[in-house]
Amino acid sequence: MGKIISIVNQKGGVGKTTTAVNLGAYLAYLGKQVLLVDIDPQANATSGLGVDHRSLEHGIYEALIGQKTMFEVLKKTMQVGFDVAPATLSLAGAGIELVGMEEREYRLAKIINSVRDDYDFIIIDGPPSLGLLTVNSLVAADEVLIPIQSEYYALEGLSQLLETIGLVQGNLKPELGIMGAVITMYDNRNRLSGAVMNELYQYFPNRIFRTIIPRSVKLAEAPSYGRSILHYDPSSRGGRAYEKLAKEIIAL
Repeated sequence: MGKIISIVNQKGGVGKTTTAVNLGAYLAYLGKQVLLVDIDPQANATSGLGVDHRSLEHGIYEALIGQKTMFEVLKKTMQVGFDVAPATLSLAGAGIELVGMEEREYRLAKIINSVRDDYDFIIIDGPPSLGLLTVNSLVAADEVLIPIQSEYYALEGLSQLLETIGLVQGNLKPELGIMGAVITMYDNRNRLSGAVMNELYQYFPNRIFRTIIPRSVKLAEAPSYGRSILHYDPSSRGGRAYEKLAKEIIAL
């Protein structure tokens, strides 16, 4: 039965999708069966894996509203053992449409559970907001991984995110765990101050991943070629970092 990890941060531009795509690629490279579920209407994870979301007839949205099964919307990526449940443009209205539906917070959990036995890891890439799609991504998950950009303002909004996770634990999914935080976009010329680091350790006393993801031109370029860093430049600093992070997560 696959482990379901939701990668969440309502702050945009923190490396959330980059982490979803590249962590997934390296988990598959290390022999795991991986599914990436893209529920961000921007569909960046989908296009970053070389799937043209504009030409798709259906995607995760149709599965969410019950028009299609999860099996019907899955797509293979160029990598063996790595599939994607793609986002399409129609997902943009899903937040509103789900509001009137029965068990609206559990829609994603239900469809993911239907394919859970086929994968070792299921990674959910949610939207950069705290709306109903994000709540669905939390309810569907076993654990939450929070990418945090290494800068002074990184902790802004973090308490709000942890509050939302707490509400989900209190009302919808008591067993939801916090896997921890991974520091992204690290620029060693601009050292993350000790004060920010200490504060991070207070938020996540149990786990800040040892792997730190560097700010990297190669990581930024790879999606425009529809490739993960594994297929674009695996020997780059970004490639080596995501391989290390995947190994850390498997070791858990």
